[in-house]
Amino acid sequence: MNLRPFSDHQRGLFVSVDGPSGAGKSTIVQHLAQLLAAAGEEVHVTAEPSGGPIGALCRELTETTTGHTLACLYAADRYHHLEVEVRPNTEAGRVVLSDRYIPSGLVMQRFDGVDPAFLWQLNVEADRPDLAVILEADPEVISERLSERGPHNRFQLSPGSSHAEAHFYRQATERLIQAGFDVLRVDVNKRPPEQSAALIRDRLLTFFAPAAG
Repeated sequence: MNLRPFSDHQRGLFVSVDGPSGAGKSTIVQHLAQLLAAAGEEVHVTAEPSGGPIGALCRELTETTTGHTLACLYAADRYHHLEVEVRPNTEAGRVVLSDRYIPSGLVMQRFDGVDPAFLWQLNVEADRPDLAVILEADPEVISERLSERGPHNRFQLSPGSSHAEAHFYRQATERLIQAGFDVLRVDVNKRPPEQSAALIRDRLLTFFAPAAG
């Protein structure tokens, strides 16, 4: 594709990738980073919880802290993550890929019974990504994957967690769309990770197609 690279622009892009546990987020993010780098883009890959001190506290307390307390802790990490890592990299012209962001913040504490309106308000001041990618997968397939690999956190231990998480993500996605977020839904049921990454890459290239013309 003969499109002008993102790096020709003063500001980079911020892309979030979210979806149910076991949907392949991390693998797809890595494939996407490789595709963008091969196209000449400078890419910064990150994740939430972040690698900072609040992110470390999130990982430490996820199994023992619940509800509003944990939701607030994750939100604090998100705002700190934006300040110290995301914004500096986009301002330097890089494409920032975040494995989990606001959509996950609207989903995970739902397992603890936190009101989605409260979760929305916690995240309402966070920067909007240029593109919010939501991976969609069959809950039965996800459940099989989680059974094979074993649960990574307490949210995956409850019966029917995959169906509940898929439901929460559908609701979160609709809320984001209603709020004007640029959302790309990617069905990963029968599409291998590299193809999903290529689909996202192609969508990102359209951002600057007019400038390249």
